[in-house]
Amino acid sequence: MNREQKAAMISSLKDSFAQSKASFIVKYPGLTVKQMQSLRNDLRAKGAKLKVTKARLMNLAANGDPGAEVMRPYYSDQIGLVFAFEEPAAVAKVLSDFAKDNEALSVIAGSLDQMLLNQSDINRIGSLPSKEVLLAQVCGTLNAPIAGFARALNMVPQSLLWALTQIGQKKQ
Repeated sequence: MNREQKAAMISSLKDSFAQSKASFIVKYPGLTVKQMQSLRNDLRAKGAKLKVTKARLMNLAANGDPGAEVMRPYYSDQIGLVFAFEEPAAVAKVLSDFAKDNEALSVIAGSLDQMLLNQSDINRIGSLPSKEVLLAQVCGTLNAPIAGFARALNMVPQSLLWALTQIGQKKQ
């Protein structure tokens, strides 16, 4: 890799760090090409991408980005960076599920809102329901008191009708 290619890679990594909502470090040695392609496709479907480059270039790209600098101690060995551009929870779920199925992949650390995440944090984020499910749960929670109030109001005429029916049966 010549100097211009390195500069282009550093620039690309800086852009990815700046645009991503979260980033994750994964160790991938031992994955086959087919498994790597499968992982990249799964990540691409969730609005993320996997970049593999030298740790030294990752260190240089991390300068000035607080979210990237918190992961600086992990920039060593053969690692890949996963950038989540859309929904970090969905990307964490893909990584966690893929790591369960393939022993060769391990999630090392991550960065979300400039906070360092360890492997258990990433697995916990990955176990969260999707954004749509969470929104549906919030709507259901907000709707529950209103629905209960409507049922209570509906019970007033029903109980009056029931009382009148009981009185009518006693008079017969």
